[in-house]
Amino acid sequence: MKGGRIDDYLASVDPAQRAALEALRKAIHAAAPGAEECISYGIPAFRLNGMLVGFGATKKHCAFYVMSGTLLEGFTEELRGYDTSKGTIRFQPAKPLSAALVKRLVKGRMAENAG
Repeated sequence: MKGGRIDDYLASVDPAQRAALEALRKAIHAAAPGAEECISYGIPAFRLNGMLVGFGATKKHCAFYVMSGTLLEGFTEELRGYDTSKGTIRFQPAKPLSAALVKRLVKGRMAENAG
């Protein structure tokens, strides 16, 4: 399945959130060009040697799901100012994650999945 279902998901969210999530999607593709897009648990996600990462939106924020219970521990300083939990980074569309940070997070997940 290619981006059709993710495009449908993005069409259903607020325009500001859509722009932030489209930028996140682009950054994920740049970091993991071989990853396959899918919908998992109702959210856009990427697979590469297993589930890689996902993203979504709620009424109050956007979220990047790293699908790992330990990866974010190594990014405490870079994630200062974002609302995080074990495997989730919540952000406002006006303060998106940088493409460089997304790349490092995705590469970290790729290493976890490969190991």
